[in-house]
Formats: sequence, C-alpha cells, structure tokens
Amino acid sequence: MSAKQEDIELFHSMISRVLDQEIAPYYDQWEDAAGIPRSVWHTLGRAGMLGIDMPEAYGGAAASFEISQLAIEEIARMGFGGLASGYNIHANIVMPYILHLGSDEQKQRYLPAMISGEVLGAIAMTEPGAGSDLAAMRTTAERIPEGWRINGAKVFITNGLQAELVIVCAKTDPAAGARGVSLFLVDTALPGFSRGKGIRKIGQHASDTAELFFSDLVVPEEALLGEAGKGFAYLMQELPRERLGVGAQAIGASEGALALTLDYVQQRQAFGQRIADFQNTRFKLAEARARLEMARAYLDQCIARYHQGNMTPTDAAILKLMLTEMQCDIANECLQLFGGYGYTVEYPISRFFVDARVQTIYAGTSEIMKEVIARSMLGKEAPHR
Repeated sequence: MSAKQEDIELFHSMISRVLDQEIAPYYDQWEDAAGIPRSVWHTLGRAGMLGIDMPEAYGGAAASFEISQLAIEEIARMGFGGLASGYNIHANIVMPYILHLGSDEQKQRYLPAMISGEVLGAIAMTEPGAGSDLAAMRTTAERIPEGWRINGAKVFITNGLQAELVIVCAKTDPAAGARGVSLFLVDTALPGFSRGKGIRKIGQHASDTAELFFSDLVVPEEALLGEAGKGFAYLMQELPRERLGVGAQAIGASEGALALTLDYVQQRQAFGQRIADFQNTRFKLAEARARLEMARAYLDQCIARYHQGNMTPTDAAILKLMLTEMQCDIANECLQLFGGYGYTVEYPISRFFVDARVQTIYAGTSEIMKEVIARSMLGKEAPHR
C-alpha cells in the first residue's frame, strides 16, 4: 500500500468514527430543530476535521486536497446533507479564500480560530434581487477615513445564523460592473450587522440559512480581502474548489442513497418475490451504479487538474452540472423503489431526496452552468457564478 493510500485510509477511518460517534446519534434532532448546535463545530475542530488540507502553521493537518474532499463526501454519504453544505462553506470555501488571498495578519488572525471551530465562516454573495448574476449586486462598500462603510443585504447564506466571520462581496465601484466588486472580512459582532430569522427550506433542515443585513457597517482598511476591484476575479479563481466540494457531496449522497436502496429491495417483497428480483429494479440500480462510476472518474480527473493548477471554470461547470443532476435523478429513482415508505420521514431515503434538490441551485444553477459551458465553446465572457 502506498503512503498516499495509507493516509487516505487513516483519515477515512477517523472521519467515519467522528461522524458515527458525534453526529449520527443526534442528527435527527438537529433536523427537527432546524439547526446544528454551535458546539458541533468545536467538536469537529477538536477531532481534526476542520482545515484538513490547511498548513500546519495554522493548526491544520496539511493533508492532501483529495482527503479534504473525502470528508465532504463521507458526511454526505451518511445522509447529513445540511452538515455537508455548512462544512463545505466553512472548510472548503471560506478558509481557502483567506489562505489564498489574505494577508499574513488575516491568516494568523482567522485560520487557527476557524480550524479549531472557535470561528465559523460564511460567504455572502447572493442578494434578494441578484442570484447567479453577481454583476447585478447592490451591496456597496464606500471608502471612508475609518476604512469602508458597507450597506446592503444578502440572502440564502449558509451558516449565516451562527457565523462569526462572513466574507462579504460588495460593489466598491458601482460604475465598473463585475470589475467593481471587492471582498471584505466582516466580523459579525460589529455594529450595523444584523441577521434575519432562519429561512425554512424543503431540505437540508439542519443547515442554517439566513438573510444578512449591513447598515452603515464600518470595517477597517485591513478587512479588505485581497485588492479592491478584484473580487470578481477572485470569485472565478476560487469557484473550481467550491464546485468540487459540491461534486463530492453529490457523489457521497448518491452512494448513500444507493446503499440504502440496495438493502431495502433485497428485503422487501411484492407479488411473491423480492423487489430486487424485478427487472425494472435491477435496471434502475444498474443505471445508477454506471452513472456513479462515470461521475467519480470525472471527479477524480478534476481533482487531479486542481492539484496541477489547471482546472478551468468550464471543467468546474461540467462537473457541477452533471454530478448534481445525477444526484437528483438517483435520489428520485431510489425513493421510487421504496414505494410509499419512501415518502415518509421515517425512512432516511426521503432526506436524501429533499436534500439533493438544492444542489442544482446553489453554487451556480444548472442553467448557469450550461451557459458557462456554451460560452467557453462559442465565445463571450460570462459575468456569472
């Protein structure tokens, strides 16, 4: 066994054990309560599950990027879709933004606290009147002697109710379109920051989702992440990793749904035989397995490209489009094989079904992914997520 494979197996065992012991016994309660206790992030931090591929200098494990994606996949495979989304935002998106774009002071201030779970991160892009079209955002940041004054609102922000740190996308040059966007590290304890009540969703109930408001919120100059006016370029730079995380969720959740279904159809009987013995069942399961194997091959290919630094936005769009649509299809077909029981909350397949639906919407809708792919073929730059 190679050293790399040993590392993967070691981390996989650790991740599975933590989820079995610290998450599985309580997750149904968190779904019912529509939120994960803030203390869970401290637990994950102590267990070494936050910042898996972050440098040791900040308290990370310095493991491979592949292992960080394995953590997302495993959380989703066990049916914890809401946690997978919150984890993806905190560990796979916000922390890398700070690592790649932040100053030494910003990295030292935030990364150790995020890796320990002391600080929970969120990223605020989407607005009530502008979803995937980031160029249409209306949140502004005006330069003032004290730094920057931020005004506006964001919506559908994962981890929004609990986050202590939010990366806020704001227009610093409203006349410059997409090229007038900048990123700010906003401490949620600052005056002028407020949250709406949690947004109720049809799935991923344990994941808190909120609307955020900024009313003459003043941040110091050092809250600017990277350079002013380069926010859109930074978003495009970091999107491949975000979409890789969503792809890992899709693979993991599809594997989890399929495993539940394989077990069920071999036990449940109808018309004197197992459901597994009907040709329709066998064909549906075979199709799901075939699509999963093809999807995993492309995910692995994209991870390799990301490692090499040559994964393109088009690669990420293809991955996000195909894997999330596959996840929804597989969840739908698996639920159908459960019959009426699939439509009850007592059977976990129902959670896989409702949790899947948002995957084709956040991080760029399927329609925007198709537009990104088409424009890479036909020309014309797309100012979208």
